[in-house]
Amino acid sequence: MSLKAVCFDCDGVLIDTISSWRIIHEHFGTNSGEMLDRFLRGEVTDEEFMADDIGLWKSAQSEIHRDELMRCYQGVKLMTGARELVEALQARGIIVAIVSAGVDLLIGSIAQLLNVDDWVSNGFQYDEDGFLLDEGIVRVPAHHKDDMVAKMVRIHNLDPSEIVSVGDNHTDLSMQIPGSGFIGFNGQKQIAIDGFAAAGVPHVQEKDCRLLWPHLFEGEPFPAVGGE
Repeated sequence: MSLKAVCFDCDGVLIDTISSWRIIHEHFGTNSGEMLDRFLRGEVTDEEFMADDIGLWKSAQSEIHRDELMRCYQGVKLMTGARELVEALQARGIIVAIVSAGVDLLIGSIAQLLNVDDWVSNGFQYDEDGFLLDEGIVRVPAHHKDDMVAKMVRIHNLDPSEIVSVGDNHTDLSMQIPGSGFIGFNGQKQIAIDGFAAAGVPHVQEKDCRLLWPHLFEGEPFPAVGGE
């Protein structure tokens, strides 16, 4: 069957940053450290990991307003070729979606900037004055993104063979529901590189989204759209 939808992770794929969570850590001078490693190994839940991150930030600053979190993302740049790839896909009638375990404050702004067809990510809770509460909102479990991809297939009445997912981490392999395709992109951690190799999926290591095109449309060069 022909390709009808592409489902992207966002951090490290559509935007040139490893983690929307790490950006907030850098702002407050904190580090998730061993907790991150335990999370990547599947030893703690998304809820526990998010609560631990928030606790670290609040240990540095007891009251954190939503606007301050939003300002953390000033200067975040799109990945090279991201806009061109999304536009070229949509010009072919391909549905473009984002399924991210990142922070909705950033992911939502990127979804709007790229004018994607659908998106979902995790987020925070705030009090009535806009100050950060202690628990996060898990919409996309990092190790189980398949639920959201399967939901997209149902909503758009697709066959799994008509969708390809793209991610930069080994946890993103969970996006590959049975019958669908997957492409690794910009894998940085060895656990991601090894995971892509073990899964037998293509891995585009150069940081240019347009290089995904020949894997999405076998044998085709990226279409010229007005040059660079």
